[in-house]
Amino acid sequence: MDPVRNPFAPGAGQRPPELAGRDREVDAFEIVLERVARGRPERSLVLTGLRGVGKTVLLGELRSMAMHAGWGAGKIEARPDADLRRPLSAALHRAVRDLAVRHRAPERIDEVLGVLKAFALRSSPEGTKLRDRWQPGIDVPVKNGRADSGDIEIDLVELFTEVAELAQDVGSGIALLIDEMQDLKPEDVSALCAACHELSQARVPLVVVGAGLPHLPAVLSASKSYSERLFKYSRIDRLDRKDADFALLAPAEREDATFDQDALDDLYHRSGGYPYFVQAYGKAAWDAAPTSPIGAEDVAMAAPEAEAELAVGFFGSRYERATPAEREYLRAMAELTEGEDLPIDTASVARHLDRRASSLSPARDSLLKKGLVFSAQRGQIAFTVPHFGRYLLANS
Repeated sequence: MDPVRNPFAPGAGQRPPELAGRDREVDAFEIVLERVARGRPERSLVLTGLRGVGKTVLLGELRSMAMHAGWGAGKIEARPDADLRRPLSAALHRAVRDLAVRHRAPERIDEVLGVLKAFALRSSPEGTKLRDRWQPGIDVPVKNGRADSGDIEIDLVELFTEVAELAQDVGSGIALLIDEMQDLKPEDVSALCAACHELSQARVPLVVVGAGLPHLPAVLSASKSYSERLFKYSRIDRLDRKDADFALLAPAEREDATFDQDALDDLYHRSGGYPYFVQAYGKAAWDAAPTSPIGAEDVAMAAPEAEAELAVGFFGSRYERATPAEREYLRAMAELTEGEDLPIDTASVARHLDRRASSLSPARDSLLKKGLVFSAQRGQIAFTVPHFGRYLLANS
């Protein structure tokens, strides 16, 4: 069929496969927006799941919902060992600009931006020469004395309060969305939890929505013991059969095409219901099929193309980041799980490699930091990438 009309190409279609089956999360966030805007208590949100389940796309949808509701919204992607102030400043700058068009007091906008600029400038180490300091691109004078103490916990509380009160002026709110939240530095996680706690007590309209790998709740809990009371946790998983079929049928039917039942069966088996894979196999099957309905023979013909693309763009790009020692650890995990998406005891990996567990700790810790594996529970390890073990066995 016409590849130009392919509804499974990235960016095509009105509702990508990553959002199929996510009505519960979308509906819950709509309630959060309404409650917070009315000054009622509500917890911030944390979305967790493996890679490829559509957390980032869902986060983007929630941001769009906030903006449609008249909120200021900013989104950042956390990076390991990176300072939080710079990306957070840029995100909140965007959120304040969203609100500025509705605010009747320009001087109030400038005041908040001045506080934001003071917060941002603290990202430069003490003693940095003026010419070497990072400039946040906020074209107002710095307002000293708020959110610029250098203590990230104090500064976040003061900054969040300023921008939330600005939103309150126009009967709105602020949504801060943080992707890869598990990669925040420990001190930044602690500060973020403390700020969310303070703001929930004050009932000001600011909501944090975080997304990250399955161990993110443990990261938050290790930072602040009360974190479980601050957030609503939602596990984003693979699609069930009904939603996976919908993710294929709905885009196809908008192009006056469809899949037969055998094709849907095969596609679910190959994709495992993971949205990223549903889209990859759906795109390849569309390109391979001469006519509608797309059948199982079209899926079989297209599968090698989809798998080759996944091998390079989804699996290979991550595998290439691993050192030889880390790759040995990953292959051992794949062999022990026989390619299944299951956790494995770290002691079993050591026995399989005939090594002391302590000698493997550097490789394991580095894989955790790179986000290739996560600790399902104490003494266990699992892949963050679905079907990664299968890929390793097929390419070892």
